[in-house]
Amino acid sequence: MATSIFKPVTVITGASVGIGAALARVFARHGHEVALVARREKEMVLLATEIAVWAKHKPVVITADLQRSDAPARIAHELLGRGLEPAIVVNNAGFGLHGPAAEIDRGEQLAMIDLNVRALTDLSLRWIDGIVKHKGGILNVASVAGFMPGPGMAVYYATKAYVLSFSEALSRELEPLGVRVTVLCPGPVKTEFQMRAGIDARRPSRLLDRSAEQVAQAGYDGFMAGKRLVIPGAGNKLVSLLPKFLPRGLVLKALESYQRGRGRRAEGWRRPK
Repeated sequence: MATSIFKPVTVITGASVGIGAALARVFARHGHEVALVARREKEMVLLATEIAVWAKHKPVVITADLQRSDAPARIAHELLGRGLEPAIVVNNAGFGLHGPAAEIDRGEQLAMIDLNVRALTDLSLRWIDGIVKHKGGILNVASVAGFMPGPGMAVYYATKAYVLSFSEALSRELEPLGVRVTVLCPGPVKTEFQMRAGIDARRPSRLLDRSAEQVAQAGYDGFMAGKRLVIPGAGNKLVSLLPKFLPRGLVLKALESYQRGRGRRAEGWRRPK
């Protein structure tokens, strides 16, 4: 009986805009066949069309809402139907919400956990056999927020702490199998994240800010070099170290003040669909 041969593909979630779109361009530029996964089909189709002009492969577009528990299985079904097998999984999809946890809609915060934690874990583990076979890997996007508690964005910071811890442990476990696992921890990046979170994007942080393109390139380079942890920018590296040297109470007060200054008062604002 003949064995089916599946083509290796790089799956990138949250690939419609921002860091996800930048990661898709970087991987495609280096010859990877990519599968774009996000909720917004129109943006992904435009991105796939753009990439197809200059890349070796036209990206595959898979529309899915990863907040749904059945989304990973649907993505797997779509890939199987196209004869594709993930060799690299890039978990970029995620969102944050700004404000006191007791005042933000509880359902929205639980949805954040579903996307930032549950979906990322599912997609990191779902195709391990294929990733091992192709000597591929996993690139998980966390944040410098993962190194500290975050009053004012408590649940978001906690989800990124999970991504950081999980990814580093998984890297250690899979290293003997020839699989690389990299966790990318950017600082502030000017994308739609700020609008959805309720953050005033007009308040720049010149020391910490990096563009989506800079973050994506740093993530790709670190992943290909087999690095376990990538923190783009000297300022963000410094921020990630501060909790090790400062009293916990002082860190909490400083972050609470920082988040209070980032709040955006926009009546009638709705998150993008």
